[in-house]
Amino acid sequence: MALDKITLTSGMRKNLFSLQNTQKMMELTQNRLATGLRVRNAVDDPVNYFTALGHRQRAEDLASRKDEMAESIQLVTAANEGVEAITALIASAKSLATSALSGSTTSEINTLYNQYEEVLCQIDFLSADSGYKGVNLLDGTSVTHEIKFDETGDSSLTITGFDASALGATLSLSTHGTNAWVSAGGTADKAEINSAITKLDNARSALRTEAQKLSTHLSTINIRQDFTSGMINTLEDGAANLTNADMNEEGANMLMLQTRQALGTTSLSLASQAAQSVLRLF
Repeated sequence: MALDKITLTSGMRKNLFSLQNTQKMMELTQNRLATGLRVRNAVDDPVNYFTALGHRQRAEDLASRKDEMAESIQLVTAANEGVEAITALIASAKSLATSALSGSTTSEINTLYNQYEEVLCQIDFLSADSGYKGVNLLDGTSVTHEIKFDETGDSSLTITGFDASALGATLSLSTHGTNAWVSAGGTADKAEINSAITKLDNARSALRTEAQKLSTHLSTINIRQDFTSGMINTLEDGAANLTNADMNEEGANMLMLQTRQALGTTSLSLASQAAQSVLRLF
């Protein structure tokens, strides 16, 4: 006994084909709405996918540079803190020397000088303690620190440290032995004390020059850090424009496809009913 075959009319085939295409488009639209992406892999759009991938990779590289800049800012800030503290100690040492000028006894002058010497020791301690993560721009070892700004490292800034110790090349202060500020007559040796005051003034001027350099470097790094943040946002926006789906557009597409699907189902039902009506004539 032969089985009856189900025969589809031309209209029914067209409706089924249209429904299948509509279903595929709905699945694509649903994926875009779920992921927020219209280009998820190279198959969707090779040009946009790889261009966006390049933007994102560059943004990641710049983000790493931005972190390095943040650490460099802390390094320069640590050095600047040391300079400010040393400047305050120099002011304290100058106050002691000025007081020694009016000293009337050997004991008084020597006490002031010993305090002066202690302040110079503290300057050495401060210069040694002004490092950050093992790098100290004030320790006098000719430390250089390089900050790279772009992803390739071609754009950079090199900061050179200096010797901020009391007897180092920058401050060039001097120390002496007992009775250094006492004259042969037991009174204040004004020439020697004034020489010390002059060296303190020169040291303060030298520190101001170095502080100016640090300030300039710090300003440059901050500007580049802000620029890098803006560039990262630009690259991420560019990648998003190439791959992200327009949610408003996709939502409208989904509504349109749902309507098309409903109409297609109705049309298929009507075509099926028409075929059945013809069969009833026999």
